[in-house]
Amino acid sequence: MTLTALGLVLTASLAHALWNAAAKTVSGHGYTFVFAYQLISALLLLPIGITILAQRPELLGWPLLGVAVVSGLLHIAYSVTLQTGYDRADLGIVYPVARGTGPVLTILIALAVLGERPGWAGVAGGLVIIAGIAVVTVPGPAAAGIPDRRERRRPLLTGLFWGGLTGAFIAGYTLWDHHVVTTTEYPPLVYFAVSTAFNAIVMAPRALRRPADLRAVAVGNKRAVAVVAVLSPLAYILVLIAMQQAQVSLIAPLRETSIIIGMLLAWWLFHERDLGRRLTGAAIVITGIGLIALA
Repeated sequence: MTLTALGLVLTASLAHALWNAAAKTVSGHGYTFVFAYQLISALLLLPIGITILAQRPELLGWPLLGVAVVSGLLHIAYSVTLQTGYDRADLGIVYPVARGTGPVLTILIALAVLGERPGWAGVAGGLVIIAGIAVVTVPGPAAAGIPDRRERRRPLLTGLFWGGLTGAFIAGYTLWDHHVVTTTEYPPLVYFAVSTAFNAIVMAPRALRRPADLRAVAVGNKRAVAVVAVLSPLAYILVLIAMQQAQVSLIAPLRETSIIIGMLLAWWLFHERDLGRRLTGAAIVITGIGLIALA
């Protein structure tokens, strides 16, 4: 993996962790919140995408719309599932499980179906990163300050379910988007701009039937909407560019370094516990990054 690709993915990881922390601050109105930031993202990206298409009109057509629609549907499912998870469980459970499940499935499919061979260093690095994520994820004996084992298990299982489902959608859009940006001539920014615009259009009818939710999000969550609307597309466009320079079986686990930043934010902003265990997991993940850099 080139240093450029490595830098792109690590920068994307920072942006990703920050926007997820902002999304966690939103309670209720999950669907409407997702629609709001998708709409703002589309309004920001479309002028740039249209400018690029004006210079390369041969890219405009039904094929571009078709691949963007598939990506959009996967991203809508991912975004709504993730926001539902944040509304029902801790950031410290949903985020690492989602970000851990996604690369595991992506690596398995990339190796078994796509025939990628990232080498021993790449595979070992991915496995080490996943191990570090596991260290961060497993709760301590008194997680969240709840002494009763059954009471601790309930939020853990809820977080595992929504995190795991989110991870499945992560694997889906990662593999699809990697296929598109590596087998077509569509610039990542144009491709993602069309996909995001499709998301906003598809989600609009249901969101507009909830004027009270729209007002609540506009008044109470405008900062979170702005943060996610800017950082979410920025993070993913950087990943799409990196996908053009490295194998998806390397990109998928490396981008999950965002989990370390996310866990520190969970401890700092939301007062979630076990900082020592999380820092241990961070050290393991950093080791995995080193192995992937060798690949």
